[in-house]
Amino acid sequence: MPALVHPPFPDNIPTHPLLVIDFALLKAKDPQEIDRLWEAATKLGFWYLKNHEAEEEVAKMFDLGAEAMLLPLEEKLKFDQGIDGSSAGYKAAGSNMVDASGEKDTVEFWNISKNDALAWPSHVHRTYPELLDRNMPTIIRPFVQKSLNVNETILGIFNDRLGLPKGTLESLHPVEEPSGCEARIIKNPPMPHNDQKRGIGAHTDFGSLSFLHNRLGGLQVLAPTSDTWQYVKPLPDHAICNIGDALSIFSGGILRSNMHRVLPPPGAQSAYERWSLVFFTRPGNSKVLRALVEASPIIATSVTSKPEKNFDTETTAKDWFARRIKYQRVANRKGPETWMSSRGTEADPAAI
Repeated sequence: MPALVHPPFPDNIPTHPLLVIDFALLKAKDPQEIDRLWEAATKLGFWYLKNHEAEEEVAKMFDLGAEAMLLPLEEKLKFDQGIDGSSAGYKAAGSNMVDASGEKDTVEFWNISKNDALAWPSHVHRTYPELLDRNMPTIIRPFVQKSLNVNETILGIFNDRLGLPKGTLESLHPVEEPSGCEARIIKNPPMPHNDQKRGIGAHTDFGSLSFLHNRLGGLQVLAPTSDTWQYVKPLPDHAICNIGDALSIFSGGILRSNMHRVLPPPGAQSAYERWSLVFFTRPGNSKVLRALVEASPIIATSVTSKPEKNFDTETTAKDWFARRIKYQRVANRKGPETWMSSRGTEADPAAI
């Protein structure tokens, strides 16, 4: 079980301030809180979320994830996600690259598909170890459902602010369609902070919205127009939410998919295992990633103002997701071009 008491985040480490958004006020359609969410989503693409009502589900997922990591490596590798662009299953530490040089990552994680959790006891994408399968209806599915509720509420707000017809973004994320939506429990081993070895390299997220829960520092963001990485300080019972590539493309770049990475926790926290839990909301596999210019004059104006950007990928969410997963894998590496093939909307070779 991950330790519940850790050294505090150091006071002498610079951090990037995030707006704290109150989910209870969002549900109540408070106009000022919606304005603050919009500011966060369009300027940096990251924000804290409090009163999200998932604290109990999050705690149970952390405990279950810790048990799943204790399974013998031989058993875990039976459920490896593979190298063909599939995501669900287990990823061992060192299986992915963190930059174009081919340096290996340090994290291991379990990915559990939303579709598999909701279809239990059937399977849509794959099977899982008995431990996870047994706890699918009591621990995993409740976390998935709560996460979907949070992200669907936020998508609805964005839908209205973008001037889209009611239900447009919801229709791009149908619950019943196979997709890359998944829960991920991540473990990074203790590591000297001065090592600066990246657990996860610089990247933008693949999908639409990420709902992240951290217990230690390590997450860093690269703010727009900045060349300096800054830590995001974890706050108790606050999620960290961010925009991904798909939602940025749908919105014509109005919503920002921002670069971020994971380093060892700073200060005394580096002596501890770093655990994090995230739920990724992603479009249905068949949805094509292109700006919704015909549905919203606001989006059409944004696209016109950014002629240097390509907002019609001619790629389905399934293919976009598989490409990014596949070319991070060390086993698929041919050279620096492999890493660049895995990049998203804000790809920058200098941002490592």
